[in-house]
Amino acid sequence: MCGIAGLFIKDPNLQPQLGDLLSKMTSTLCGRGPDSAGFAVYGDGKDGKLKLVLAGPNKDFALEPVMHELARHLGADADVHMRHSHAVLSVDEGDVARARHWLAENAPEVNVVSQGERLEIFKEVGYPTDVAKSFGIAGMGGTHGISHTRMATESAVTTDGSHPFSTGADQCLVHNGSLSNHASLRRDLKRDGIEVRTQNDTEVAAAYLTKQMRDGKSLGKALESGLDDLDGFFTFVVGTENGFGVLRDPIACKPAVMAETDQYVAFASEFKSLTCLPGIEKAKVWEPKPATVYFWEHK
Repeated sequence: MCGIAGLFIKDPNLQPQLGDLLSKMTSTLCGRGPDSAGFAVYGDGKDGKLKLVLAGPNKDFALEPVMHELARHLGADADVHMRHSHAVLSVDEGDVARARHWLAENAPEVNVVSQGERLEIFKEVGYPTDVAKSFGIAGMGGTHGISHTRMATESAVTTDGSHPFSTGADQCLVHNGSLSNHASLRRDLKRDGIEVRTQNDTEVAAAYLTKQMRDGKSLGKALESGLDDLDGFFTFVVGTENGFGVLRDPIACKPAVMAETDQYVAFASEFKSLTCLPGIEKAKVWEPKPATVYFWEHK
């Protein structure tokens, strides 16, 4: 079943409230997916620095000692910030390959949840409201964010299997639905050198979009290609460094509602998730059409 919420903020004055509003939107969707939850937040970035969000195989994994060793290996320019069961590693762009190589050699069980200048993803097993509180999502600001509550149907209930998924820099995706051809797509992506770590079909969809964009397509064109190449039923909400996109399959059997004002664009699986937003009573509210790409971008 699952539940999705997303918020793209147009008004800079509202940016400090991003995490708080996204947490409130997500809290109403817990009944749609109590197994796990995740949040993708596009916050501030620093020139020349990239952020890697890292997580162990489960929330009880002793990640902090591993991060101290990795930071010592990378040198004084590496900065580590622990946030609940995850770690945010900030490094010079040239040190990303070194960090990934060290992890592969010394801590292969640690997963790179996201990488980018602005994107941070935090996801974990547990009741969605508890997950949001554990990571302090309500205190985070930013320009846009996406969240997901999961009812697992196609893969195990694990940290790695939770949404959102990120397979490209500053790019992430959440999904409500099921893809029937994800196994064949997984093989195609592997031949193209794109790794899919989990058995979750959503990670395959994220990797598919990454491949399309690496081939020179915009996010909008990549989503349009998905209408031909992805079999099944789905609602996607996608984030990039500056953009926010929505796509439903041609049948559009999964629930979805959107709202737009001068301050924001919002998406949710249920209308009640939008009622916490400022000015919602005057917003344009609509159900996104099937097989139609919706996309907003900060210039």
